[in-house]
Amino acid sequence: MTKINVIPDCGNAPRKTFLKEFNIAFATGDAAFIMEHVAENILWEMVGDKVISGKEAFSQAIQEMKDYTADELVIEQVITHGNTAALSGIIKMDGKTYEFCDVYEFTSAGKNILKHLKSYVIKTKD
Repeated sequence: MTKINVIPDCGNAPRKTFLKEFNIAFATGDAAFIMEHVAENILWEMVGDKVISGKEAFSQAIQEMKDYTADELVIEQVITHGNTAALSGIIKMDGKTYEFCDVYEFTSAGKNILKHLKSYVIKTKD
């Protein structure tokens, strides 16, 4: 069971709520939710690691990751503006701690469909 800790905010921003749900889906292995919210031409850049292009490749990566659920997810900040957003936090898995920041670009300001995701992940000292 993943422990979820979200820093409270005003509660009036639907896009912030969506991004919280999207990150919880990653932490808990909810591949169906994730795939429902990405465009056919999704581009996922994992800085310093790899780039995944297209929904089929993205789906394969998500399927490989879904069994690696987090022990704890802390969502610290969510910033949104138009069709872009960023979320930062901490994730703990298998006795290791990682700090992360994801930068998102949506297909439009009004839809929760991602077309670009850029992930920065740093393993911290445990």
